[in-house]
Amino acid sequence: MSDVVNEAVTQLNAKMGGAGFDGTAKFVIEDEGAIIIDQSGARASDDDADVTLTATADVFKAILDGEQNPTTAFMTGKLAVDGDMGLAMKLSGVLS
Repeated sequence: MSDVVNEAVTQLNAKMGGAGFDGTAKFVIEDEGAIIIDQSGARASDDDADVTLTATADVFKAILDGEQNPTTAFMTGKLAVDGDMGLAMKLSGVLS
């Protein structure tokens, strides 16, 4: 797995503070790999999910660092969402 994915998993688990996520979400980081967030936390994986969010490594890092609002990234086409939009909206709390 790439360093970008490993760092993102670490950051996501820290943001979640040991709490799980109600549902299954996948982050696809273009040219790097994928991360699953579920009731167990975040891990590097390409399993199926209820919602899939896709972005470049730069956009994903900016979202995790708080430099890019996830909703704005979606509205401007920097973040693609496929699947359960309601679940995607819940992710905003995990990402900020």
